[in-house]
Amino acid sequence: MVQTFLDIENSAGGRRWIERLSAPQKNIALDIAQTHGLPDILARVLAARGVHRDEVKEFLDPTIKALMPDPRTITDMEAAAARIVQAIQAKEKVAIFGDYDVDGAGSSALMARYLSHFGLQVEIYIPDRIYEGYGPNAAAMKALAERNDFIITVDCGTNSAEAFSAIDDSGIDIVVLDHHQVGGALPAIVAVVNPNREDDISGLGHLCAGGVVFMSLVEVSRQLRASGRNDLPDLMRMLDLVALTTVCDVVPLIGLNRAFVAKGLVTARHQTNLGIAALASVASIGEPINPFHFGFAIGPRINAGGRIGDASLGAKLLTETDPDRAAEIAKELNELNAQRQAIEVQMVEEAKAEAERELQSASPPAIIVTASESWHPGIAGLIASRLKDSTRRPSFAIALGRDGKGTGSGRSIPGFDLGKVVRMAVESGLLIKGGGHAMAAGITVEKSKLGALRAFFDDQAASAVQELVNTSEQKIDGALSARGCNITLIELLNKAGPYGAGNPEPVFVLPHHMVAFSKPVGQGHLKVALRAQDGAQIDAIAFRAVDSELGKILREGKDRPIHVAGTLSANHWNGRVTPQLRIVDAAMPV
Repeated sequence: MVQTFLDIENSAGGRRWIERLSAPQKNIALDIAQTHGLPDILARVLAARGVHRDEVKEFLDPTIKALMPDPRTITDMEAAAARIVQAIQAKEKVAIFGDYDVDGAGSSALMARYLSHFGLQVEIYIPDRIYEGYGPNAAAMKALAERNDFIITVDCGTNSAEAFSAIDDSGIDIVVLDHHQVGGALPAIVAVVNPNREDDISGLGHLCAGGVVFMSLVEVSRQLRASGRNDLPDLMRMLDLVALTTVCDVVPLIGLNRAFVAKGLVTARHQTNLGIAALASVASIGEPINPFHFGFAIGPRINAGGRIGDASLGAKLLTETDPDRAAEIAKELNELNAQRQAIEVQMVEEAKAEAERELQSASPPAIIVTASESWHPGIAGLIASRLKDSTRRPSFAIALGRDGKGTGSGRSIPGFDLGKVVRMAVESGLLIKGGGHAMAAGITVEKSKLGALRAFFDDQAASAVQELVNTSEQKIDGALSARGCNITLIELLNKAGPYGAGNPEPVFVLPHHMVAFSKPVGQGHLKVALRAQDGAQIDAIAFRAVDSELGKILREGKDRPIHVAGTLSANHWNGRVTPQLRIVDAAMPV
């Protein structure tokens, strides 16, 4: 068994602390430091993330040019790009059918901005989450076919053969640009570009829809250039949208995805996209945009339209060219996000109470399934995420309708493929429909089948989930003191970013620190100041910790030293830049 870090077997988060860097990786870290002249702490962070000596330069400066393969390695790419080129050359009317989340909105905006550059008339259609649900439906497809010459679906469409068949008689062409797992036969259309197709060997299944659309547009540009056109848009100026979708869809930040985010953040900081700039303004982001801002400030506001308002607002904002109109839409989304937060608070309390009852039963479920007739369908995904965090198990939240059916979302824990078990439930007749990927899924289910669904999930997942729960670990990159947590160190660590899924942010422990100050802020967050034994202090924040075991230990830290684990970031306020610790866990010294 791997040695525990500071002998912590059971932290506030119910985790065993272990050192992220293995014994062999320590030798690799030394090799990296000596070969490249890097500080030891950066070399250790790189080695712990699987970087070897010969990969350091590329990892520290991920570029699109070096990391992007030929787009034609993706199945159906040439056919899809050729049809889009045809639309551009003929100045056709094009409909873009997207999803109502950030990936859908950003992907739709990316395609629309590219096509609009050539003067095409482009219509973006985002379905209503409640009344239409995810993906193409027959009614929407018929309406789009009547007023357009060509339809492109982004972040959806792979499993929409039935909806597409509704417009077979129209003769309109359809191209799908998607990344979701395949369930059933592919639609018989011009092209289905999806690196997660079973017959795709590109190895790009980790891309989100924004990444797939970007690669498609690279191929479109190549074909247009080959035809003699040189009036092409600068795709590099649109990388902010790709970075936004990549971060918010929580796909692994490995390979090409890291390059998308690294270079896209540079573009975002130039504020060339008026929509992103307007959202940064209403979210009071007074510092250079980073992945945290995309994931926890800008992304939720875009999602708010699809959750409880007009689902098309996000895509409209990201394509807006009038700064005044962009500011108006951003303000509307900000207000919707505030309403969403208020609704979420009540729903989370109810869902957690139901989950707690399930966990206290004689046979605790492997997958938490909660449902209520009073819940808002647009908030279900957020509730599932909160449940997953609190129970450390895959979780579903389902909003039941008056028609006896429920629509819900699920979120998984690392190591368990939720999309796979949902597809199995669909094939078993327990779900009306469902789909997704490893970490998230959406379902539609009859209320009368909830009991059978819970039993099915237990049969399929009990042993795998229990093993993951029993081995829950918090990987630690090292120990620091408050005095050592300075801006110079943060800037050094940022060289190994951008961080996110697949490239986790370094987590450091501040051992034997006292809590000098604490107070609740915002929606259940806890703002604290940590003091080392030498008197040095650092500001810290623990999100949603007030009523948790983590909050309890932090409060006890006023009376005795505690170990605090977290990630470092730079806090910009009133012209000053100071270090801040985002607390992820804590433990009492053994």
